[in-house]
Amino acid sequence: MQIHLDAVGGVAGDMVAAALLDAFPEHEAGVRESVARASRGRTTCALLAHGDGVLQGRRFAVAGPEGEAPDRPADDHGHHHHDHHHHGDHAAHHHHDHDRHHHHGGGHAHRHWSAIRRDLEASGLSPAVLAHTLAIFAHLAEAEARVHGIPVADVAFHEVGAWDSIADIVAAAHLIDAIGATRWSVSALPLGSGRVMTQHGPLPVPAPATALLLEGFLTLDDGVPGERVTPTGAAILRHLCGEQPQKSGPRRLLRSGLGFGTKVLPGLSNVLRVLAFEEQGETGSPGHRELGIIEFEVDDQSAEDLAMGLDRLRAHDKIFDVVQMPVFGKKGRMMTHVRALARADAIEEAIEACFRETTTIGLRHHTVSGAALTRRLDTVEVAGRTVRVKSVARPGGRTAKAESDDALATEGHAARQALRREAERLALALPEDGR
Repeated sequence: MQIHLDAVGGVAGDMVAAALLDAFPEHEAGVRESVARASRGRTTCALLAHGDGVLQGRRFAVAGPEGEAPDRPADDHGHHHHDHHHHGDHAAHHHHDHDRHHHHGGGHAHRHWSAIRRDLEASGLSPAVLAHTLAIFAHLAEAEARVHGIPVADVAFHEVGAWDSIADIVAAAHLIDAIGATRWSVSALPLGSGRVMTQHGPLPVPAPATALLLEGFLTLDDGVPGERVTPTGAAILRHLCGEQPQKSGPRRLLRSGLGFGTKVLPGLSNVLRVLAFEEQGETGSPGHRELGIIEFEVDDQSAEDLAMGLDRLRAHDKIFDVVQMPVFGKKGRMMTHVRALARADAIEEAIEACFRETTTIGLRHHTVSGAALTRRLDTVEVAGRTVRVKSVARPGGRTAKAESDDALATEGHAARQALRREAERLALALPEDGR
């Protein structure tokens, strides 16, 4: 399954959780359990129906210690802001959530990232959910540390911002694990504009840590001001979509969901939309799929060594096939052109293998759309021999071809042909399920 995040209004941690739960409501109980476990029962969450008069979706509300209400101020986008607070003779950065909740009676308690990490590791979260949670939080802490020039261990979160940030991130981590998507993508992100007010003054939009986390992502200016992507939202995107995905071919839309922030945007629904697609080839039926093509030339590797290297490439679990052909290079020199067909989502791994197994120092690669028929490999017994037969489901009916290597031991061309024909006949007579 592929999950695409459509940042209509923006991206924040609570919007990610709300949109995914709107599309996959069967995971709500599991999210509640993980959030409660991560906070040792001090934090609860609720999935609320929410609309803006145009669209109807969900909102992810969090209730924390000391009876903090799950409702957020009306101008909230679920977004985080920052300040720089001095303690003695050193500066430590603190992650604040000024829009999301009212302040705790003017208190200024903070929790360091190292302490939050220890608490999470001891919380009893499942290993997979814990791994996603720590990875997202680490992106956030590393960005804050870079912005303020301090060690990651010194990054701290305001107490109010800490528990709701944890709830959002744990909820997202639980859903990432439970949904089990093989690929995540995101639309171009609205950067917004203006300044956000923090306890110690204004910061530009996007906030500095957010800008670091979004390096490499496509962005757009849709003319709507304000903070549109939060640091927590950006950290989740960095974890899921750190590399911009290849374009997709035809695919089937399975589900959709809308997650609201509570801030009102002028003339625009403040939603994050989730689209869940069936990945190409997941059904095993004939259809389109994405393929990676890798091509290069070799002119300084012995034929024997190159043949061994190409055999190893053919055996690679991310490479479907490798072909070679003679070509003429500069000064009329004969060389070998190699073309490898690989999984599009594993093309970097296939490229590394090409560099490892051959002497080429440069190659080209691109992604293409392909189509494949459903096939299977059966074994049949013919004249005391075990013969493998590949059968293919074609539009006009199933066809079969015996593997040549299994028939070569038979003496004479006519005998080999007879053995192959009989093996193919037996394979075609097998039931459709191959049993």
